[in-house]
Amino acid sequence: MNNSKEFYVIGLMSGTSLDGLDLCYTRFSYDKNWNYQIINASTLAYPSFWSVELNKAHLQSSAYAEQLNYRYSVYLNQQIHGFIEENQIKKIDLIASHGHTIWHQPNQNFTKQIGDDTAIAKQLNVPVIVDFRSQDVAMGGQGAPLVPFGDHYLFKEFDACLNFGGFANVSMVQNKQRIAFDICPFNKVLNFYAKQLGKNYDDEGKIASRHSVQWQLLNQLNQLDFYAQKGPKSLGVEFLDKKVFPLLENYQISPEIKIATFSLHIAQQVAKSIKEFDKVLVTGGGAYNTYILSEIKKLVNSHLIVPNKELVEYKEAMIFGFLGLLKYINKNNVFSSVTGAHKNHSTGIIIKS
Repeated sequence: MNNSKEFYVIGLMSGTSLDGLDLCYTRFSYDKNWNYQIINASTLAYPSFWSVELNKAHLQSSAYAEQLNYRYSVYLNQQIHGFIEENQIKKIDLIASHGHTIWHQPNQNFTKQIGDDTAIAKQLNVPVIVDFRSQDVAMGGQGAPLVPFGDHYLFKEFDACLNFGGFANVSMVQNKQRIAFDICPFNKVLNFYAKQLGKNYDDEGKIASRHSVQWQLLNQLNQLDFYAQKGPKSLGVEFLDKKVFPLLENYQISPEIKIATFSLHIAQQVAKSIKEFDKVLVTGGGAYNTYILSEIKKLVNSHLIVPNKELVEYKEAMIFGFLGLLKYINKNNVFSSVTGAHKNHSTGIIIKS
């Protein structure tokens, strides 16, 4: 273990909303409590090739996925080198890469994040930690969400932490233990319909705010079985393909009305999850959707706190760096109370170049 109790880590995160690849260079220190300082951070938009490949990867064969895994790992390696060079980073203790989730079916004991091939560590003289989810699934867990471990040690001043990415999830302490779960789809659905209108996303929720809601559709969305399940529970793109998009496509209504309806659906599901909490941190790209935030505030008395841009956009990448660090120093980085695994454990695979 680094005797200085200071660690310099690069964390990588690619979320299901495909906004781009997040890289975050963070200094972690330990003095009775863990502390962090984000030094450099960037989001690298995916070239159109990778946007298309990653968006359809869950439909491909396992043989194709393995080939894609290698190519994506080479791509990540290139982006890491570019990030290090651009920011003139000299000190790195390790790199932690979440990769990009293409399959997530924990109830069938399966999850896959590409970007874990040894090619990711080529020419890097530091350990690279990858594959954070599969061990947890093998231990009976959901393999997600994993960020709540970081919430517990780095953001304990909040009663709950919301993350609004491709999916919305929440992390909180109940009965003296950390629990968390995916709430509902978020940007993965909203961005799909925004793109039908020639936009990448619904900026600040302006589309939703200007259009009416299809109330029957909203009611059917709220009745999906997932919302009646107790946690731990998590969502993958498979849920969208099997449940959400077929329901939305059953209605011959405009993309604008679908966005308005689904935005209110998100607000209602999030409100149900946080109604008992006062101080709630909100991060992820969806934190900029002021319309959805305003709709949530109509339903709860919680104080929704949107932090600075750096934390909104890079909290997940930073925390995966933290999880990689804990694996590196042989400390637990997963709560069984969050994922449903048999016990707390230290997940991730260490690749040495």
